[in-house]
Amino acid sequence: MLRKLFYLFIIQIVVFSTFAQSQSISNESIKTNLSWLASDSLKGRFPGTPEDAITASFIKDEFKKAGLSFFNDNAFQSFEVITSVQPGADNSMAIAGASGTYNTDFSVFGFSANASIESNVVFAGFGMIIETDSLKWNDYVNLDVKGKWVLVLKGDPEPDNNDSKFIPFADTRTKTMYAKDKGAAGILFIGGKKNNPKDEITPLLFERSVTSSGIAAIDLKAAWADSLLFNNLPGLDSLEKLMMLGVKPDQYTLGSKVTASTELVQHKVTTQNIVGYIKGTDEVLKNEYIVIGAHYDHLGFGGEGSGSRTPDTVAVHHGADDNASGVSGIIGLAGSIAKNKEGFKRSLIVVAFGAEEMGLLGSRYFVKNLPVPKEKIIAMLNFDMIGRLNEKQSISVGGTGTAVEWESMLNFNSTGSGLSLAFSPEGFGASDHASFYAENIPVLFFSTGAHADYHTPMDIWDRINFNGITMVLDFGDRLLIQLLNSSEKLTFQEAGPKERTGGRRGFKVTLGIMPDFTSTESDGLGVGGVTKGAAADRAGMLKGDKIVGLNGMPVTTIYDYMNRLKQLKPGQRVNVDIIRNGEKLVLIVDL
Repeated sequence: MLRKLFYLFIIQIVVFSTFAQSQSISNESIKTNLSWLASDSLKGRFPGTPEDAITASFIKDEFKKAGLSFFNDNAFQSFEVITSVQPGADNSMAIAGASGTYNTDFSVFGFSANASIESNVVFAGFGMIIETDSLKWNDYVNLDVKGKWVLVLKGDPEPDNNDSKFIPFADTRTKTMYAKDKGAAGILFIGGKKNNPKDEITPLLFERSVTSSGIAAIDLKAAWADSLLFNNLPGLDSLEKLMMLGVKPDQYTLGSKVTASTELVQHKVTTQNIVGYIKGTDEVLKNEYIVIGAHYDHLGFGGEGSGSRTPDTVAVHHGADDNASGVSGIIGLAGSIAKNKEGFKRSLIVVAFGAEEMGLLGSRYFVKNLPVPKEKIIAMLNFDMIGRLNEKQSISVGGTGTAVEWESMLNFNSTGSGLSLAFSPEGFGASDHASFYAENIPVLFFSTGAHADYHTPMDIWDRINFNGITMVLDFGDRLLIQLLNSSEKLTFQEAGPKERTGGRRGFKVTLGIMPDFTSTESDGLGVGGVTKGAAADRAGMLKGDKIVGLNGMPVTTIYDYMNRLKQLKPGQRVNVDIIRNGEKLVLIVDL
């Protein structure tokens, strides 16, 4: 180890000398590229749009101007994504023979299955099944819902309590899972005055992870459906009050029959990553690669379900900082390295990722379809939102714990940069480096941080600190020189979980996996990574497994997985059904 550290010290001296003689990356070229990427004409760079294709072509041309080559003479790595869900022609409904109008009397949830059902309706109160240390509640006691419609109330028994223990179990997707568990053919939602005072039906919203719940799911307008469903009962608002008091729904029988069809059409588009490379000169090390990347997509015109922080405002979300800044940055870094490519031993891969805002889809696709052997990738540096350097000149660097050598390298290379570094060791995060960390590749994530304009139409180019960007890039350039020239490999180490474990209300436990967010199927949850030493790892779970059940209850999607976790507690032993290489296995996991 001492010998290795001494070698790194010598390399750093050489790197410092090289850096001192190099010129800063052009501020003007960064400004030109960034302002164009964030212009009105590109309409927010939403995946699959004509503007998305124009952006990709522009980045390819800039890569070529910078001196990059392309694998197999093709800069584009194309893949499909689902960008919206639209109602089909067959959305119809009748209660006791009275027909309703789609989008006026009823609507269909974005997670609904396509189905046609004619059946009696069973009332199931709030439609919740909860079994925790502090809360026990089961609305399905003594109810037979197999093959039938289940009618449930929106919300929970404590609508005025912002700290209610019911909140994690009261969303429509979780209630739909409970209904499916009980064998229901479909679920109907209706809101009383306490939980839905404006009698609003849910608009058809696109979920970024497009997976069906497995049963039909319909929202009803109370003004239309109340008298049709509860004609022999106390009425919707009275029943809601009784259910809030804990009265069991099995005391109330509905006589109405419901006939309904649901049809949703997924809109698939093609987007792309843009990939270029610079070949190193050392006979051995040229077959090893450093990857730098940044995502180029953004939110388009925003709106509900887009991720916009102003969902009521439909306007161009320019994404100047997020992430035209990072894309302009990697173009600048590529050009800087290409100018002196004869002096670099390792090779450099430069990637502009598509569909990051939809769940890291571009980077996930890239790591599953690498143009070089995975074991030859030494490190990945991710630049995401580097355009708002503050007066303290502070930059956040994530992933610093994913390689033993990172912190010493970063501290050395920041000398004289004028930057103040804030380290975060964890390799997982809400950007493209997480896809590489899941593959046991050392990562770094550079960002100048979030701000009030993040994911709003006001993330515009003339609010960018261009001098700050060049400071970040000069620092990145210096670090890259060391990585490209050092004969030593980085020592990967796990740094934190390979999944997001904090900030989700209702979770007490985690298996310690990184879910595969890219799947659009409903046949289980793919395991994208397993955290060393965590519960899943101790039980023998492997990356590539598919979780299909927890404690005997089915897991068909990531939503099922998250909702099952809500019912578990620390110290509990659970059975996890998985599929591995086509074989069904059961793992015993101690949480």
